[in-house]
Amino acid sequence: MEFDSTTFPLRPAWIEIDLGRLRRNLEIIRADLPRSVELLAVVKDDAYGHGALDVARLAAAQGAWGYGLSTLEEAMALRDGGVRAPLLLLGERQEAELPWCVRNDLTVCLNDARTIPHLVKLAAKFNRCVPVHVKVHTGMSRYGARWDETLPLVERVCSEKSLRLDGLMTHLAQSDELDKSFANLQISRFNEVVEGMAKRGLTVRFKHVCNSGGFLDLPQAHFDMVRVGILLYGIFPSSVCRRLAGIEPVMSVKARIAGIQELKAGEVVGYGMRYTAPSRRRIAVLPIGYGDGFPRVRNQGCALLRGRRAPIVGGIAMDALMVDITDIPDAGMWDEAVLMGRQGAEEITVHELARLKNSVSYDVLTSWRLRLRRKPVNGPPAPGPSGAKAAEAK
Repeated sequence: MEFDSTTFPLRPAWIEIDLGRLRRNLEIIRADLPRSVELLAVVKDDAYGHGALDVARLAAAQGAWGYGLSTLEEAMALRDGGVRAPLLLLGERQEAELPWCVRNDLTVCLNDARTIPHLVKLAAKFNRCVPVHVKVHTGMSRYGARWDETLPLVERVCSEKSLRLDGLMTHLAQSDELDKSFANLQISRFNEVVEGMAKRGLTVRFKHVCNSGGFLDLPQAHFDMVRVGILLYGIFPSSVCRRLAGIEPVMSVKARIAGIQELKAGEVVGYGMRYTAPSRRRIAVLPIGYGDGFPRVRNQGCALLRGRRAPIVGGIAMDALMVDITDIPDAGMWDEAVLMGRQGAEEITVHELARLKNSVSYDVLTSWRLRLRRKPVNGPPAPGPSGAKAAEAK
């Protein structure tokens, strides 16, 4: 037996990424879009915890035009992994990041004119025509030039021969609620910029507004491209947005029973003695805790064992939590438990964990720590470094 880091036994707590479900989600989303509308797959924060490189390769195989990221490190991880397709860096870039962006064919968002002189110099240095997307602030008050002040920025970009206006974009603050009044106001403001550009004879390759909620509920705002993030991973952005049949969650969180305690009435469980057994109880220990990203709750939530719900008792520790298996007498050591996902007819959804955490599904997905091994199931990633669209970016 070889004793090295490639062969040591892995801990009995892990995350499963269902590549088969991811493929189907991508197929369903792509099929729902008109062929004229491109798909930008948002894979920031390691694809919401799902593994950015695997997601990028699968998305390319389903015809994604490119990928949306937040940090330079995220983009370079894809480039180093062989992804050659367009990478759009959302947000703002520091001056020190710009040489990396130009040298590695990363597309930056322009929020004002301050970055333009730096990009022009770098374009000359690296002999490149640099693609940019101008961000329009239409009401969210985060990044971007105000909609009524955007045209001078667009004109400035178009006046520089070494810059190429590839995109005009905005971001919707409330796209997945029943009340679409503010979203429609934002779309109207964006259209003002589009109309102003047309009057000045200015053109842009891609106009894009929609996130997952906008893709689902605002087809009039699809324009040339949509930016789909959380929906790729099988999570609808709200309880009221349009449903697409067949979309399923890609991520599951699992652990195995690592200990069983037989409690007598009056005995306590965990730090702070937050649970006292009302009668004889059988308690299972799962080796996963808040150090892995599970919400730090007390006497709330469940795990699934043998297809049944086992209530959490006591407080969540850094590396362990306890569940009551008194009513699941056949549960035993090293049985598989599900903390998020489906087992039999039962399911613990990301939204259920979000309620425990008093947060949202995005937060739950991205809070699982890397010490939980990601295990791909139901098929290998798409072959090749970058997929079908990569050649267009070369």
